[in-house]
Amino acid sequence: MTAPLLLDVKGLRIAFGGKEVVHGVDFTVAPGEKLALVGESGSGKTVTALSLLGLVQNADVSGSALFAGSDNEPARDLLAMPERELLAIRGREIAMIFQEPMTALNPLYTVGDQIAEVLQLKEGLTRREAWDAAIEALRATGIPEPQRRAQAYPHQLSGGQRQRAMIAMALSGRPRLLLADEPTTALDVTLRTQILDLLSEVQRHNGMAMLLITHDLNLVRKFADRVAVMENGYLVEQGPVAAIFADPQHPYTRKLIDSRPQRDVVEGPAPAGPPVMQAGGMQVSYPVSLPGIRGWFRKGEFAAVKNAAFSIAPGRTLGVVGESGSGKSTLALAALGLMPHRGELDVVGTRWGPDAAGNKAIRRVVQVVFQDPFSSLSPRMTVEEIVGEGLLVHEPQLGQAGRRERVIQVLDDVGLSEQQFSGLLQRYPHEFSGGQRQRLAIARALIVNPQLLILDEPTSALDVTIQQQVLKLLQRLQREKGLSYLLITHDVDVIRAMAHDVVVMKDGDILETGPVGQVLDAPQQDYTRTLVAAAS
Repeated sequence: MTAPLLLDVKGLRIAFGGKEVVHGVDFTVAPGEKLALVGESGSGKTVTALSLLGLVQNADVSGSALFAGSDNEPARDLLAMPERELLAIRGREIAMIFQEPMTALNPLYTVGDQIAEVLQLKEGLTRREAWDAAIEALRATGIPEPQRRAQAYPHQLSGGQRQRAMIAMALSGRPRLLLADEPTTALDVTLRTQILDLLSEVQRHNGMAMLLITHDLNLVRKFADRVAVMENGYLVEQGPVAAIFADPQHPYTRKLIDSRPQRDVVEGPAPAGPPVMQAGGMQVSYPVSLPGIRGWFRKGEFAAVKNAAFSIAPGRTLGVVGESGSGKSTLALAALGLMPHRGELDVVGTRWGPDAAGNKAIRRVVQVVFQDPFSSLSPRMTVEEIVGEGLLVHEPQLGQAGRRERVIQVLDDVGLSEQQFSGLLQRYPHEFSGGQRQRLAIARALIVNPQLLILDEPTSALDVTIQQQVLKLLQRLQREKGLSYLLITHDVDVIRAMAHDVVVMKDGDILETGPVGQVLDAPQQDYTRTLVAAAS
């Protein structure tokens, strides 16, 4: 006898303004099952999940989504329910964890108040009962000092703590089905493992089913029972995880599985010559308030980077890996000359820092590519203005025609041309995909002919196939132009693909450093072994 289904979706179609974006999708979720819905951005996986709870605005949704009733009640069609009935199901029988907790959580209320509100509405608890239950919900997620964290606002928590608060809120109503939209994308590898372990433990304890929306195939391999693959709104393949990964039938599934970063860099000893960047005994500290009456009279000090020492040779990549709060982003800011520091930091043999003489000349040598290309590119500037802006500062003698020629050349270097995009120079960032915007960001950095690029998580906001394209572009540019990279990331696979040497940071300290093969294949520190194991 076939086991009853918790969710049975048939012929799901979603359209906006007459244009269909999800085309007749069918899938099922059994009680206690973990189904992963996999695909790149734009594949339709998130809008599919949101449509089940009526959370897609201005959409024309058709088909059926039968959700099994509790206590022997008949199954109900979620897509045919009026809003009043859906309200009773949301957060109670079906809950959702959103991708970015910083935007999903209300910045004006403490996380404890937000969890308590759910419990008051869904469980009918009093204010005092709801607050006590909210603290217990936070404690169940393993968050440290839950009573104190409950009184914190979202911005006062780390990324991992905010995600745990989101999970506590979603699980507080004891749902039978949890929709998790990229629940670990913004987290470090070790935090990802912790969050997945937490969800697995809750799922086993409560018998809850999960629909996981993700593009992270490592996560799917470790976590899910079955996988459904979406491409351009179509469900192209589904089945048990082991079977799909061992023998994918659809070309798109094979493409996703084969999209792991590949190493293609110049190997061998570093070329002769002085380092592009060298640091010794570098320290970066922040002033912090002291508790009690002492804080009235003086400030304390938090050491974000402690006695860092490293060297970057011409044409080589130094990878800096560590969790959030390890100090790697602060190290990058100091390397950009944007953060005061103590100790030595030299760029092409010249002292470097916020107050150093000759900063303008050195800023041409050191450029940066940020994590999120959408927020790092001005939405009010055209491609020509964005890419050519550095020339106005560093080569003001160039006329408009000369600048345009240089802009066209550097865009061609990163794989963007008028043949692909009509009117390319006059377009705006929103008219490009995430990978294309990151190419624009790289072009903006290259326009002034730098020697060192600081890459701050350059691919973490991108899908796996786009990530592979951007890494291949960076590898090609390094070979052709002899560029050096300071690569900041928490992705061990990206470090393996790109770095010649690696620095492992934790709590502001450099725990381990050396050639990438030596450090990652034979780590000496327990923390490094944990990072490598979490990424494998």
